[in-house]
Amino acid sequence: MKIYLIHFQIRPGFLLQTRFNYGFGSEFNNRNYTFTNHFYKAQLYYRLKETSNFQYEILVQPEINFGTHQLLNFYFVKPEEPDYIEKRAKYVQLKDVHEYVLNIGFLIRKPISERFSFYVLASVGPMITDTETERMSEGFAFADVLAIGFSAKVQRFQFDIRPCVRHVSNAGLGSSNAGYNTKNIEFGISYSL
Repeated sequence: MKIYLIHFQIRPGFLLQTRFNYGFGSEFNNRNYTFTNHFYKAQLYYRLKETSNFQYEILVQPEINFGTHQLLNFYFVKPEEPDYIEKRAKYVQLKDVHEYVLNIGFLIRKPISERFSFYVLASVGPMITDTETERMSEGFAFADVLAIGFSAKVQRFQFDIRPCVRHVSNAGLGSSNAGYNTKNIEFGISYSL
């Protein structure tokens, strides 16, 4: 019987954090569809570099997203599409949408005191969606997020609030690729290892 040990070392001064976030949001106002969502994320942060003014971090964040979607403007499904009458009837029904995402991101943090900081975060990653809608095919897609956040440290814990904008589409890999654009807010807690 062989036993394998996995060992990794973080250079001194570099910080590794785990964070758990909960968030919710909805589509930007439009007349074609509704989309509301709530989601859970586990995040792993690694500080790449720290200067006197900024901290630079990368993160990996698996996410599960629970959404509801409904087509409001059935004319979005054009008569040129095969079986468009059946598709209109199908798509105007309220649907549950589950998304499974693995985003990779980059974060720039500006400390404003020993305990408080602001940051900007951008992330992108692959996802799987389990429901076909008039806006997006079921299956493989991408999720892009741009966020501005505020953090507060309390001992080894860090609390976050983060408004963000999220775009989901499949980059033309599926038959439908209009995607969704949502505005969200996230709340998080992390613990420094």
